[in-house]
Parts: sequence; C-alpha cells; structure tokens
Amino acid sequence: MAKTSGELETEFIETAKEKTGKTLQEWLTLVKSSKIQKQNDILEWLKKGHGLNHMQSQFVAGIFLNNGNPVYGNENVLLENQFIKCPEMRSLFDLVSEKIISEFQGTQLIPKKTYLSFTAVREFAAINVKPKEIRLGLDLGEVPFTEVLQKSKLTGPMPRISHMIILTEIGQFDNKTKQLLEQSFNRTHKK
Repeated sequence: MAKTSGELETEFIETAKEKTGKTLQEWLTLVKSSKIQKQNDILEWLKKGHGLNHMQSQFVAGIFLNNGNPVYGNENVLLENQFIKCPEMRSLFDLVSEKIISEFQGTQLIPKKTYLSFTAVREFAAINVKPKEIRLGLDLGEVPFTEVLQKSKLTGPMPRISHMIILTEIGQFDNKTKQLLEQSFNRTHKK
C-alpha cells in the first residue's frame, strides 16, 4: 500500500540530514535567509540552487510556509480543510468517495493540502472540492476530451491526472463515470 503524505513527510523530517546533508531546521533557516516567500519560488530555488528533488523541496517549502510545523501531521484536518469554504459539497464527496473505495480493491483516500487523492499502487483519481462542484480527475492519457470528459483543471495532482468530470449531484456518477475510473485505475496499474 502507498505511504501517506504524513508518513512521507515524517520520513523526510527524520532523514533530512542523511539524505540532503542538512537537517530540516538548517533548511528552514536557509529558506528564511533567502527572503523568498512564495511556494513555487522556494521550490525552484531549492531544486536549482541546492539540488533537492521535488518531494524534498515540497516538504521544506511546505513546512517553512506552515510556520515550521509539519503540513501533513494530521490527515483528518487536511480532509476537513477541503470543506471549509464549501461545506455543502461534503455529502456529495462522501458518496463519491465511498463508491470509488468500494469499487477498486486496495484503494485508499489520501488527503493532501490542496486536493484528495485516491491511490492503490499509484494515484488514479483525484478530487478538488469547489463551492458548487466536485472535480473528479482521472489519468486517461491521450483519450479525447468531450463536453463531459474535460481537460483537467485540478489544483495539486501530478500532470498525469489529465482529464476531469464535473459532478454536482450523485446521479452524475453513472456507469460511464465508473468505466472511466476503471480505465484510469487499470492504466496506472500496468506492469
């Protein structure tokens, strides 16, 4: 089963010195001295100027911008934070989430800072919660876009989440949506 963001973050914190040559606190001090304040600028500065990989840079920047505290320490908080601005979407999300987890064996919901990830071996679906809709992202590669199956506009997931379906009520989670989810699941689990 895939490690959660919280597990990966904890592992990074515990092994930062061994894997990067500096402790987390040393990285945070270095970022502070740079006076850079925007997430993407910090990421680029750490990757290009200091040789950190994307995930390491993400953890350092995230913790720095979170006042030195772990970002993924409590995944329940991450989940609940998705609904602060749109609590009316919670019941629809719960129904969609339940269907995805029950349909695809081994799937777990992994709350992230800006989105919700559905992962078995790899992420095959992602959700952004918006005030009047849920954007269900899928990894469908070169499948043509349609009026319903649109180009992904999700915030957060990797670029392989290429398509999205907008859901405003549970009836839209139909057999076609399930088939597309299955296609995404199978695509991400090829050997």
